Amino acid sequence: MSEDKKKVRIAFFDFADCEGCQLQLTYLNENFLGLLEHCEIVSFREAMSERSDEYDIAFVEGSITRKHDEERVRKIRENAKIVIAYGSCASLGGVNGLRRRFSDEEAKEIVYKGRDSHLEAGWPRPVHEVVKVDHFIHGCPSNNDETIKAVKSILLGKGYTPPDYPVCVECKLKENVCLFEKGQVCMGPVTRAGCGAWCPSWGNTCYSCRGLLDDPAEQGQTELLEKYGYTIDDITEKFDLYNRCRMDAEKEAEKK
Repeated sequence: MSEDKKKVRIAFFDFADCEGCQLQLTYLNENFLGLLEHCEIVSFREAMSERSDEYDIAFVEGSITRKHDEERVRKIRENAKIVIAYGSCASLGGVNGLRRRFSDEEAKEIVYKGRDSHLEAGWPRPVHEVVKVDHFIHGCPSNNDETIKAVKSILLGKGYTPPDYPVCVECKLKENVCLFEKGQVCMGPVTRAGCGAWCPSWGNTCYSCRGLLDDPAEQGQTELLEKYGYTIDDITEKFDLYNRCRMDAEKEAEKK
């Protein structure tokens, strides 16, 4: 048996997304080559033309929006031993979730401005609302350091659990000046860490692309907003940018 036969086979798939998370992986350079000592990439449209339906781990990027998407992701789930929702669109619904604000006809009119379109204007969902997801790697785009850490842990059989503490922790470790002090509204206090406070470290606000914490400190966030003269309405639209699907799911759960 050849050495390659012993390697874990990894495949990448994309749905409704920009493919930016997969593109991030092409920037790994020597770290990517290090991974290849332990695994074999059998499908990766961003970097290779070869494809295979035999794989152990499936990275799924993008939200599920159409009937065809549902059928395809279910087939991927059947083939894979492990499915990883990769990036914000796959793990949260991401920016595509903004589509939920509009009816099919409204969405088509906004995008195509009166032109006829045969394209489906589906209802965006994160991958876990359609099939079982084993692990989540968040971010828009995903953070390569986290991806490497997650893959190594999964290959060792330990699995991977994203951080469940706020981005503020990472900001403080980097000794960043709080963006609220600079007159900016930031989602960091209730957003899942793991990005290394990427955006705030460069002076940009956190838009919660990694999703809300499992149990966010809502009272603390409210008090923080009040301290700096903001209201919940001031930040709702910012949360909506990436977390519309979760917000809709929570509203539905409250109705029940």
